[in-house]
This record gives sequence, structure tokens and C-alpha cells, in this order.
Amino acid sequence: MARKFDAGYYLSEGVHSIFTHGFMSFAAVCMIVACLLIMGSFTLVAVNLDKNLGDLENENQLAVYIDESYTEEKARALEPQIAQVPNVADMTFETKETALENWKEKYSDVELMDDLPDDAFRDRYYVHMENIELIAQTKQDLENVPGVAKVVAAVEIAEGFVMVRNIATGVALVLVGILLIVSLFIIANTIKLATFYRREEIAIMKMCGATDGFIRWPFVVEGMALGLTGSLLAFFLQWGIYQLVAQNIVKSNGLSLMTMISYISMIDVILPVFCGVGVVIGVGGSLIAIRKFLQV
Repeated sequence: MARKFDAGYYLSEGVHSIFTHGFMSFAAVCMIVACLLIMGSFTLVAVNLDKNLGDLENENQLAVYIDESYTEEKARALEPQIAQVPNVADMTFETKETALENWKEKYSDVELMDDLPDDAFRDRYYVHMENIELIAQTKQDLENVPGVAKVVAAVEIAEGFVMVRNIATGVALVLVGILLIVSLFIIANTIKLATFYRREEIAIMKMCGATDGFIRWPFVVEGMALGLTGSLLAFFLQWGIYQLVAQNIVKSNGLSLMTMISYISMIDVILPVFCGVGVVIGVGGSLIAIRKFLQV
């Protein structure tokens, strides 16, 4: 009964089994879609927050104001001490005169700005950090440097990004783990249903000398087809949901600080991942299901 590898036979048997148990196949595909959508959504949130954290890290800076009693020479002399603070990447010094000029230029249309006294501003350093997640600690360390009067930083914004990203990553991992198990269970039961109706046929094939591989392959094809179908549906649904969310963010004034990565630019990563996970779930469920019925 042993036969050579026959792709056409395995494909036709696998596809036929999908339509034979239509409701279970539909349930299996829906679970794969749900699993991938949740995994993809939370992962995309984490990826976009990472990008925004990187942008914030590059653009955001700490304003380190020097004690007003310090002369410009003494203020410049603080540079080595500030540079030694952990997490400080680089810095630029700005005199109070330059700060005043920049302020007047920025608000040139406001007449009151012309009457500001020369001592209205302080010498300051603009400091960039290596890791924005440590912004609160860096702010505190800079405030402890003798001669530093005040440090201004968008701590809440940075920490908010970090917190949301970490929550999204954690929730994604937990939910994906649960849904992977549920998806495997449903696909395994779908395949089990097919093998149950064919258990006598499988037993006869085994007694006639059919190899486990010959019997197993149609079910593997069935699981692979279910997995690919679910992954492709999830991919296009994810695309539509992502575009809808991106459009709403663009229209929202409250989320104007957020920038979204183009979905098209991530297709070469998202599509293979979705298809790979779908195939693993489908084939894994099939192998789990058929194992019992091969023990004849």
C-alpha cells in the first residue's frame, strides 16, 4: 500500500476534507484570524510606540538652567560635570543673551517682548539622552549637579509612552499565548473530526501497509490550508483596521504628537510572519490530532 509522494492526491484529499467539515473549518479559520489580529494589533502598537519613543529621544531635550548668580565662564565650566552624568549623550550651551534674542525673535509680534530685561533669562544647557526611558533619573541626577538651578523635562510624556508600550507588549504576549493554544485546540478537533469519520479507512490502510506519512499528509495539507486562509484574511483585515486607526489619529488633535508607520512599509515583515504563524498553528494542530489515530 506504500505509495510515492503524490502532491496532487494529498492536496485534493486535504481540500476535500475542509469542505466536508465546513463549520469546524470555519471556526478554525476564525480563531486563527482572531489570534493573528490581536497579536498583530498589539505588536503594531508596540512598534509605533517604539518609533515615537525614538523620535522623542532624538528631538526631546532636557533644559538645564544654571544658577543666575553664575557668570558665563562659571556656567561653561560646568560642562564636564554635566557630561559625566549617566545617560547624557551630548549637550549644547546657550547664553542668556542668546536665549533672550531667540525668544524675542520667536515672539516678535508681541510688543511686550521688546521690553524684557537682559537678565530675564539664564544660561542653560540643552541635553540629549541616550535612553529616554531613564529621563526621570537623568533629570534628578542633573539637578544634583552644583550650580544647576532647575531642569525642565517632559517626564510625563516620555514615561507615558514607555508605560503604554510595555503594557501593549505584555498584553500581546499573554493574549497571543492563550489564543495560540485555543487555535491549536480547535484545529486539532477539526482534524480529529475528519479522522474520526475516516478511522476505519485509516485502519484498513494501516493493515494494508500504508505508511504513517502517506496517511498523515492529507491532514497536514488540510491544516496548512486552514492556517494560510486564516493568515491571509487576518493580514488584509489588519491592513484595513490599521489604516482606519491611522486616519483617526491624524484627525485627532489630542494625538497629534503620535506618528504612524506606514503599513505598506511593513508588509515584507507582516505578511511572512502572519503566514508563518498561521501555517505553524494549522500544521501543529493537524499533527496533534492525527497522532492518536495512527496508533493502530
